[in-house]
Amino acid sequence: MIYGRRRGRKLRPAQAGLMTGLLPRLRIAVPESGSLDPRDLFPGLHRFALEIGFGAGEHLAARAEARSDTGFIGVEIFETGIAKLLTEIAARGLGNVRVLVDDARLLLGALPDRSLDAAYILFPDPWPKLRHRKRRIVSPATLAQLARIMRDGAELRVASDDPDYQTAMLADITAAPAWEWNARRADDWRIRPEDWPATRYEQKAIKAGRQPIYLTFRRR
Repeated sequence: MIYGRRRGRKLRPAQAGLMTGLLPRLRIAVPESGSLDPRDLFPGLHRFALEIGFGAGEHLAARAEARSDTGFIGVEIFETGIAKLLTEIAARGLGNVRVLVDDARLLLGALPDRSLDAAYILFPDPWPKLRHRKRRIVSPATLAQLARIMRDGAELRVASDDPDYQTAMLADITAAPAWEWNARRADDWRIRPEDWPATRYEQKAIKAGRQPIYLTFRRR
């Protein structure tokens, strides 16, 4: 499967044009063997960030516009979200974004040691059914890979509006010796930081009465 399609949603003509015109220029592939060095994707840049499951791309586009000195890799499989990110890239004239339409775990395994300065996993699918918990992206295995590929002092930001997933991800990350939780008071995780761009999914969750948490960690 090249990318997924959410039922009942159809791309607008302009979005479809970006999928066939702009996406091939920005899309990356994970090599079958060897590593994928971000320096080869962004010549001249020395800072790199990753967003896993960028949704509609609001956060990724805003971060990329604010940090033109950083190369951003976004991972998503749903075509509606990819098309919305491409719309933002075209509108903002962003040249520091690349897109992977594949399983993020493949990318994590291919990135070199200590190659990233930041990673974002915002409102991932909580997979609420017990038999599906192993599909959760925030897991000890993923955290171990992130610890490997992130530089000392690199920032990991994670958010969720699902109470069970919130508890599980906080337990998993704080149990991993590689990560230091930045929170010093409750507002540090209850209130989204000013430099953390909002997303439409977050606003939808709040409107529905679900309380997100915003977790920021540093690679020791």
